[in-house]
Amino acid sequence: MLLPITNSPRPYAWGSQGQISALLGLTPTGDAEAELWLGAHPGSPSVILDPARAGGAANLAAWFASAPEQALAGEGDSPLLRDVVTGQPRMPYLLKVLAAGAPLSIQAHPTMAQAIAGFQREAAAGVPIDAGHRNYKDAYHKPEMIVAVSETFDALSGLRDPGESRALLDLLAEGMSDFARVSTAASFAGLQAGADLAPILEKVLRMQGSDEAASLVAALAEAAAGILADGDPGRWRLELETIVDLAERYPGDAGVLVAMLLNRVRLRAGEALYLGAGNLHAYLSGLGIELMASSDNVLRGGLTPKHIDVPELLAVADPSPVPVPMLTPEPLADNAVVFAPPVADFRLVQITGPVDGLEVDLAGGPGIALIIDGAFQITGASESGDYHRGEALYATPSEGALRVTGDGAMVVATLGRS
Repeated sequence: MLLPITNSPRPYAWGSQGQISALLGLTPTGDAEAELWLGAHPGSPSVILDPARAGGAANLAAWFASAPEQALAGEGDSPLLRDVVTGQPRMPYLLKVLAAGAPLSIQAHPTMAQAIAGFQREAAAGVPIDAGHRNYKDAYHKPEMIVAVSETFDALSGLRDPGESRALLDLLAEGMSDFARVSTAASFAGLQAGADLAPILEKVLRMQGSDEAASLVAALAEAAAGILADGDPGRWRLELETIVDLAERYPGDAGVLVAMLLNRVRLRAGEALYLGAGNLHAYLSGLGIELMASSDNVLRGGLTPKHIDVPELLAVADPSPVPVPMLTPEPLADNAVVFAPPVADFRLVQITGPVDGLEVDLAGGPGIALIIDGAFQITGASESGDYHRGEALYATPSEGALRVTGDGAMVVATLGRS
């Protein structure tokens, strides 16, 4: 079955005004447009445009619950399609259009083992599932990828080589008062090439809410602004601009200090990041297509008024320095590529021009397609339809593969390869 679906953008405060609607040719909501969700996640399940075709279900979550034999018709024996706790049918991934008009929180996500253990631990302790201080809302990991749609997409991702962070800190120290320079040196003691970043990360995270963090953030921002005002800051321009921006938005927040230790990333349209378990990251600005495992497990490290559990974040975050985790696409056909991260939960096919009979294998699971521009004819094993800019569809596993003909831009999410 090919089932047309839709949804409305989530109005989170960090969203961009009208950017998602403009991308898809839709009427602006008038609110901040942060994320448009396509999937069966209960937080914002996709609306079914013709409920009669889905036994009267209004959205994908309701359809999965009431008629799993129809929603997952043709499913194989993939454990990804069953909840690890209840055994009930489950959509393993969530496709999003994301528009960051302001920085999101610094965060990391657990491995499957950490998620299962954390979920069981908090459940046994009687922590309500909707409690603001609950870390594990489900028993799943949350790997994710983001493909830039806007000309640029900015982010922080992964701990930078400590020698590089030392060089940035030394540059900033030149513009500080003697007192601020000494305070900065003490707070980042041990930061040098080859250093173990775990104790340094713990030190700055535990400064959250302190006067020490407030004064240090202010000193770093003042120094960064001074360097930018004095002339060409060379290779550190993005890093310095980020320090100033984050300090203005979150004065005194120790997350600014964490950001000092992270890779500053600028994606160009069509480039992608893959954020695996333990990767400390934050999206800063831009429009992109995000595909992630369907989970709410987020451990935050700053730049947010939400709950921060430093010990649990330290248990989850990977303290190893890493290069920018770019995800290189694999060619599928002319004007079509596949982003295939090293997880079985999902992969993304991206089409950016004319295709004629392109076959997109659903890998034994459901598929979700979104038309970003132009028009395409999409044909499965049982039916076919014409879809235009801003339209989306859910394909049951029984369709096997989707054959795509048309011109424009679209993405298709499917299961990954085990």
